[in-house]
Amino acid sequence: MSTTVTSKGQVTIPKRVRDALGLKPGSKVQIGVEMPGTAILRPAGKPKKSEYRKRLDNVRGTLKLDMTTDEMMKFLRGD
Repeated sequence: MSTTVTSKGQVTIPKRVRDALGLKPGSKVQIGVEMPGTAILRPAGKPKKSEYRKRLDNVRGTLKLDMTTDEMMKFLRGD
């Protein structure tokens, strides 16, 4: 399967490839060079959060203390 590069550097992605990648009009893609002579085309999207990061996000802001920040810092430092 081949396509032609226009004078503006544009190419048409064949329908079979667009369908396989789930690309629709307006979709963002990432293009890179993996090794000399090989280009990679990927759908662009938000990076997936790691399971660890998801767990941290779930507990952020849930700790309730009866101390001010200054009191907590003194406590932790042993002042």
